[in-house]
Amino acid sequence: MSDFPLFALSEEHQAVREAVRDLCDAKVAPYAAAVDEEARYPREAAEALQSVDFHAPHVPEEYGGAGADALATVIVIEEVARACASSSLIPAVNKLGSMPLLLAGSEELKKKYLGALARGEGGFSYCLSEPEAGSDAVSMKTRAVRDGDHWVLDGVKRWITNAGESEFYTVMAVTDPGARAKGISAFVVEQGDEGISFGAPEKKLGIKGSPTREVYLDKVRIPADRMIGDEGTGFETAMRTLDHTRVTIAAQAVGIAQGAVDYALAYAQERQQFGKPIADFQGLQFLLADMGMKVEAARQLTYAAAGRSERGDADLTFFGAAAKCFASDVAMEVTTDAVQVLGGYGYTRDYPVERMMRDAKITQIYEGTNQVQRIVMARQLLAGVQSKP
Repeated sequence: MSDFPLFALSEEHQAVREAVRDLCDAKVAPYAAAVDEEARYPREAAEALQSVDFHAPHVPEEYGGAGADALATVIVIEEVARACASSSLIPAVNKLGSMPLLLAGSEELKKKYLGALARGEGGFSYCLSEPEAGSDAVSMKTRAVRDGDHWVLDGVKRWITNAGESEFYTVMAVTDPGARAKGISAFVVEQGDEGISFGAPEKKLGIKGSPTREVYLDKVRIPADRMIGDEGTGFETAMRTLDHTRVTIAAQAVGIAQGAVDYALAYAQERQQFGKPIADFQGLQFLLADMGMKVEAARQLTYAAAGRSERGDADLTFFGAAAKCFASDVAMEVTTDAVQVLGGYGYTRDYPVERMMRDAKITQIYEGTNQVQRIVMARQLLAGVQSKP
């Protein structure tokens, strides 16, 4: 039994967690309530994360990044989300926006844009969804037309996280209208390109510190070498990207849920009713036990998915969808229970759990609704693509 390979984080991964937690306790958490209340971009967190290369930890060292593996990146996002969900979208969306480059970009594009991202010269957003193309992304209308050594892009992208704050955008556009999924290509667009503009920030339930805007592309003319991968491979790249980045949304959900558990535990031990802490009552103990159990199950599934992301395993699609779906459902349930633990206080903005509950909801929706995740998982199961015990 002494040779049994017990699962544990490496010392390096533990050190990452401790470093991010210390940073967030000092420079992210103190601003989380104000960021939410004022619906403003978390610049304090952005600067703090950038100062220690946690704003885009996934960028390989060869491009000037920290070179964090998928699990370390997940830990960074989880720990930031524990303090402030809006701030956790900085490393999460930087990975989402730049992942197509890592998967399919030319070496020249990688050096230019991943290098700029690593140096903190601008964030990277991901432009897939449109007003009439959400889950049905193949129905997108944004067009890219070749014009000599350039492409000209026209269209509207919706629900773009950190739009207006990011300097760089991975944009999916139709280059062959008759080819459906195989007629979609991917491009890098810069905020400074003529013809790009942004709508007003959406008024959202949660993650209020992370702006969500429409992106307008009005005859945006870009060099042909800004195409990511070959023409017609954009949709495949987009789906491969989501296999990896759904794991980061799972991490965000785990972090939000853990923050809620931590606060509920502390409150339950301090709050007195009937002459003793409410944590002494068995009914509440059972609730807290379920919260802790579910968060830990979500964390382990997320870490297992991160390992598959790092290795590029064949069953990543299943695990990415499963981790995102399970962890976000857990986050919604656990944050709601945390509000219940605090009772009337939990329903007020004087305490952070109501913010956590509002923030948790989006994790069930973006990067594919949880209904879509279940479709993805079912197809993988029916195709026999799942790890076998």
